[in-house]
Amino acid sequence: MTDLQAPPAVAVRVGRGRALIRLSRPQQWHKAVMLFAAPSAAGVIDHPSIVLRAAVAAVAFILLSIAIYALNDVRDASDDRRHPRKQHRPVAAGAITPPVALVWSAFAAAAGLATAAALGVPTLLLGLTYLVAQLAYVQGLKHVAVVDVVLVALGFVLRAAAGATATGVPVSNWFLLVSLFGALFLVAGKRRAERGSTAPNARSRPVLAAYSTAWLDQLTTVALLGTTLSYGLWAFQYLGHDVIRQLLAVSFLPFLTALLRYAFLISTGRGELPEHELFRDRVLIVAGASWMVLVGAGLYAA
Repeated sequence: MTDLQAPPAVAVRVGRGRALIRLSRPQQWHKAVMLFAAPSAAGVIDHPSIVLRAAVAAVAFILLSIAIYALNDVRDASDDRRHPRKQHRPVAAGAITPPVALVWSAFAAAAGLATAAALGVPTLLLGLTYLVAQLAYVQGLKHVAVVDVVLVALGFVLRAAAGATATGVPVSNWFLLVSLFGALFLVAGKRRAERGSTAPNARSRPVLAAYSTAWLDQLTTVALLGTTLSYGLWAFQYLGHDVIRQLLAVSFLPFLTALLRYAFLISTGRGELPEHELFRDRVLIVAGASWMVLVGAGLYAA
């Protein structure tokens, strides 16, 4: 009878390959969409060359984030083993050894910086800043209250800025502020949900013990207000002349609706996994789709 099983060596390689993919956290790669934000807001995302450069920048930051994820999983392996969900991460579960994970991290970091360098010095510097900031986060700043949420939010702002430098489009201060406050809003909601969750979260993220629910609620409110005002100033005072200003102004309503709806979800204890909440709540989906239609028409139908 023919043996249909793969040779042991092949099976090991396949298993390790899958583990490396899991170590790279592909479910987090959607954050690279921020690299397309600046050219989209500038009304030039319909140019093939712009899309290509933004895509290359997105690849660069995905590689840099992979480097951070791998390093983080090595440092947190012992804590992850006590967490009901994180215990399945490759290093914590023993599917990848720490030395292999560190080599993978170094390779991803080098590849990410090389890719960013191909887009110019400004993009390289932003990529390097992102890598250094996230390394500092992993090495200990994630345990410092307030600093941890600022560094996570900074990662989104650096992505947005890199999307601008990579494609050569100017960005307004309001655009960067929307990126900053919007990221703070999501991070505050995540910490709020983790703070009110079960004990394993506290062991996995010790900094949660430093946060009171009242302070996290204040941070959520400040971030919500900052995001709302910054977007309003961008939409109502858009400096371009080749846009339908009325549609940009009207887009403020679904944008605000989405923010208020997400704030409501945070108040009910949800928000630990923002990428899940954003795509499973019907009100958020409708508000988000309406916003995209209005902004797209305002920027590209003129």
